[in-house]
Amino acid sequence: MNIELIKDQEAFLGLRDEWNSLLKSSASNAVFLTHQWLSAWWRHLSEGRELSILLARENGNVIGILPIARRQPQYARMMPTLLEFLGSGLIGSDYLDLIAKPGREADVSSAFAAHLHTRGIMLQLSQLRSGNCVVSHLVKGLQQHQWTAAQTKLNVCPYIDLAGLTWERYLANLGPSVRKNINRYLRILPTHFEMRMSCAKAVSEVDDSLDILIDLHRKRWGATGLSEAFQTSEIIAFHREFARLAAAEGWLRILVLWLNGQPAASLYGLRYGPTFYFYQSGFDPAFNKHSVGVATMGLAIKSAIEEGALEYDFLHGDEEYKFHWASANRDLGRTEVFPPHARARLFRHAIHWNRAARKMARRVLRKA
Repeated sequence: MNIELIKDQEAFLGLRDEWNSLLKSSASNAVFLTHQWLSAWWRHLSEGRELSILLARENGNVIGILPIARRQPQYARMMPTLLEFLGSGLIGSDYLDLIAKPGREADVSSAFAAHLHTRGIMLQLSQLRSGNCVVSHLVKGLQQHQWTAAQTKLNVCPYIDLAGLTWERYLANLGPSVRKNINRYLRILPTHFEMRMSCAKAVSEVDDSLDILIDLHRKRWGATGLSEAFQTSEIIAFHREFARLAAAEGWLRILVLWLNGQPAASLYGLRYGPTFYFYQSGFDPAFNKHSVGVATMGLAIKSAIEEGALEYDFLHGDEEYKFHWASANRDLGRTEVFPPHARARLFRHAIHWNRAARKMARRVLRKA
């Protein structure tokens, strides 16, 4: 097994076919680990990081990928230089992980651990599927080299198991009041409006549908400041590029609910493998009393069932509305791994106290 360090953007971009082929066969397979998602993130949102991707090759074939980058120190947060996943930050990349050929996870992780041990740089690995991630093998490998690890629960991802369900059977599993409301909204809307639902899937539809989504999202959340989904030109540029790439692969689903010819609500989804990922949404508050957001979510779930998805994943966030639809959830966590030298012990204590101080400050501000 040979370990390669990829530090050059051109080399990274040239890995797409090998990358996605390995990902599809791996236990880590998720849309946020695709080459399309991570390469678009790198071009638009890498913010001065340095590529530091590790590849494991055997007989010329890629059997392992650790998709990481080197981030410079953040002194205000008392963070040292560290290695973190590509896709990190506010963009919402859930289920990040090490990618390995099935059955070779431990071998690949051991080889990566030996390489990382020689470099002695802290790892901060976020958005991990708790209890079910391949990178846990890497952490164990580093611990054999006397590294120490700290794990933190960050969030939850509610989801619906759609296996074997029809739309009617799914509704029957919901609470009676929720089921009654959904049926009422979907029944009443066509009596008040000329109603239709469109679903953008093609590359030619990306720009217009994304513009509608962003406009409706801002109408819904702009005044509250509670969403950072489309706040910067870099984030929007990322989504324009990724949405085109996703459409070319058949993954894109941007639904728009039209009432009397006007876009009233929109939902940004991705169908990748057996899973429909709900990424973002928005609606026009002018239609708030008609519950267009609820109607659009219901129609998105119905569409996912009809096209054979086995799971509808709401991704990270414990917002109450998600649990009106979903009865199951999985945890997302962060694992930080510190090398066995004195500086690392200082880093660990400094990070802990900085986070504790920031947490206390937030509590004080909420009470003020």
